[in-house]
Amino acid sequence: MKCTYACGTDSHLLARRQFLGALGGGFVVGGLGALTQGQAAEHLKTNQMRVLVVYLSGGVSQLETWDPKPKTDTGGPFRAIPTAVPGIHISELLPHTAKHMDKLSLVRSINTKNGDHGKGKYQMVHGRSQMPGVDYPELGAVCARSLERANSPLPGFIRVGGGGRGSDAAYLGPKYNSIGVDGKPPANSARIDSLTADVDKLRQNLRRKANDRFFSTRRTAETDVYTQSYEQALQLMEKRDVFDVNLESAADQAKYGKHDFGKHCLMARRLLENDIPFVQISHTNYDTHNENFNFHLEQMGEFDQPFATLISDLHERGMLKTTLVVVMSEFGRTPKINVRYGRDHWGTAWSVCLGGAKIQPGAVIGKTNENGTKVIDREVDHGHLFHTYLSALGLDSSSFFNIGGRELPLADPSRAVISELIA
Repeated sequence: MKCTYACGTDSHLLARRQFLGALGGGFVVGGLGALTQGQAAEHLKTNQMRVLVVYLSGGVSQLETWDPKPKTDTGGPFRAIPTAVPGIHISELLPHTAKHMDKLSLVRSINTKNGDHGKGKYQMVHGRSQMPGVDYPELGAVCARSLERANSPLPGFIRVGGGGRGSDAAYLGPKYNSIGVDGKPPANSARIDSLTADVDKLRQNLRRKANDRFFSTRRTAETDVYTQSYEQALQLMEKRDVFDVNLESAADQAKYGKHDFGKHCLMARRLLENDIPFVQISHTNYDTHNENFNFHLEQMGEFDQPFATLISDLHERGMLKTTLVVVMSEFGRTPKINVRYGRDHWGTAWSVCLGGAKIQPGAVIGKTNENGTKVIDREVDHGHLFHTYLSALGLDSSSFFNIGGRELPLADPSRAVISELIA
């Protein structure tokens, strides 16, 4: 697809520079135009907000985590235990996290009306339901663009636990696609010994000149992707040590644990400390159609200590007030226990945990009935959550991106912020 660019005349270029300078980060707050954008950009620069998403892949059970129902026909064998917040109880599988619930909050009234893995994940990371022929940017790309650090050499959206480059920014452009890392510097990110820095600089300058000449007559969206990928690779090479979790102390590595999830939590802390706007880590194997209780006993045992350690570290380092933390999944699990002692897909009444940034700590939003089969208070869905995440970062979730003259809303206009969750 061809891109539309300025004609190249001096008057056009001057007007375009003035316009872009006023727009700052590229979105218009509340539809008020360029002047408001400057204030928003300064606000974000001062606060340096960032996001950590912990994605529990497969559909974690709300009954074995955030909304236990012990001694009911759906509750299963695990108890509910008290937390650091009087009156809030969570599953006994999360004893370490329970000690930090005064820094976190729960939404127990989610109804996404969906039990499909792919569609459920799309809802949770895009804040909208999937529609044929329409693609929206993921939360990570929206935050990478909206919270962009001027002149930062590092990518704004990093996935820990996978490699390669994602395709998750949609109309925001390839600059805001995710980059996958795995606790060590990206592959091929060190300059080979036989190539000196001076020679490499000459090579890159020659490449840029060739690109500029090509762009003057044949520039397309595809060539922009190609060029931006090269430039970001060079920037990653300059900051490759940021991605090396082995540079953390032996004591820190030990307290997070030697398993992958522990390493990824420590990696997330390292990236957030280096001011990456959006970091996502994952923990898998929650699709528990069989042996739900044994699987959650194992999975929560691996999740609980590193996650609680990460929350504690962010708090002690003064970072939690500027870091939104969200623990999400694509849906929950059925209250009814099946014949294989499992729980099936359930998008009708389930929970997420979140905290930090402008989230009111120690809150519980919504309620399910006695055995968890339906929401009976403050029903919300993925759209409300998406608005809430943005609002917790100090963004106006009702604002829009201006993409090629089109106004594209940051979040679903038919939904709104869960206002009582914002401090």
